[in-house]
Amino acid sequence: MRESTGPEFIEAIARGLDVITAFGTTGQNQSLAELSAATGLARPTVRRILLTLAELGYVRADGGSFSLTARVLDLGMAYVSASSLWEVARPHLTELSRRTGESCSLAQLDGSDIVYVARVAVPKLVTLQVSIGTRFPAAVTSLGKVLLAALDPAELDRVLALPTLSAVLPASRPEQDEIRESLREVRAAGWALTDQQLGPAIRSVAAPVRDGSGRVVAAVNVNAHAAETSVETLIDRHLPHLLTAASAISSDWARWESRPLAELAR
Repeated sequence: MRESTGPEFIEAIARGLDVITAFGTTGQNQSLAELSAATGLARPTVRRILLTLAELGYVRADGGSFSLTARVLDLGMAYVSASSLWEVARPHLTELSRRTGESCSLAQLDGSDIVYVARVAVPKLVTLQVSIGTRFPAAVTSLGKVLLAALDPAELDRVLALPTLSAVLPASRPEQDEIRESLREVRAAGWALTDQQLGPAIRSVAAPVRDGSGRVVAAVNVNAHAAETSVETLIDRHLPHLLTAASAISSDWARWESRPLAELAR
C-alpha cells in the first residue's frame, strides 16, 4: 500500500509498472503466484494486469508462467531517445574507451540505485554483465558514490533509506556511517573509486557530469578487471583521461541545454 499519493495519482498504472518491475527482481518465466508475492498485489489483480500487458505485447504467456517480451525495451529506449545526454556523451565515451582500453559508462541515479544510460564496452574479462538499463546499488559503485555525494543531507538520507531494485547482491554491504565517510572523501576529491565492492575483481573510477548550473546530472566511469588493471593504473593513468571526458561531456551538455528556442521548436 502506497502511503502518499495525490488526487491525480492513477493506481492502475502504478500497479502495471509494479508488475513489470517485478520481473527484474524475480527473473523471467514467473508464475501468477510468484508475481503476486513479489508485488504484494492480489492474484486476480495481477492476472488482469498480465492479460492487459500480453494484449499490448509486453508480456508473453506460456502455460502457467509469464515472461516479458523485447517490446519492454521500448519503454527504456523512450527515455534514452527523449534525453540527448546519451547522444552528447557517446563520442566522449568512445574516445575515453580508446585512450584507456577499458569499458566506459554513463549512469544516473534512480532511487538508491544507479541506472546505466550509455556505455561503450570492450571485450575483456567480466564478472557482471552490464548494458543500458542495468541497475546496481549506488553505494557500492563508483558511479553511485559520485551521484550520492552530490545530494544535500536531507535528500541523501531519503535516498539511502530506499530499498534497491537491483537483482544483483553486492559483494560488500557498507554501514551508513561508512557510506557517509566515503561520500565525504568523494566530495573532497571530486571523483570516486571502488575496488571490488560491487563484485569480485570489479574496480572502477568515476567522475561527475554537470549541467550549465553546475548541478550533477550523471556520472561517467572507467571500469576494469582487477586481474588486468591495478588501482594505481586506474588513478595514475586512467583518471586524468576520465576527468577530461567528464568535463567535455559537461560542457557539451551545457551547450545543448542552452540552445536557442528556435532550435527547440524544430
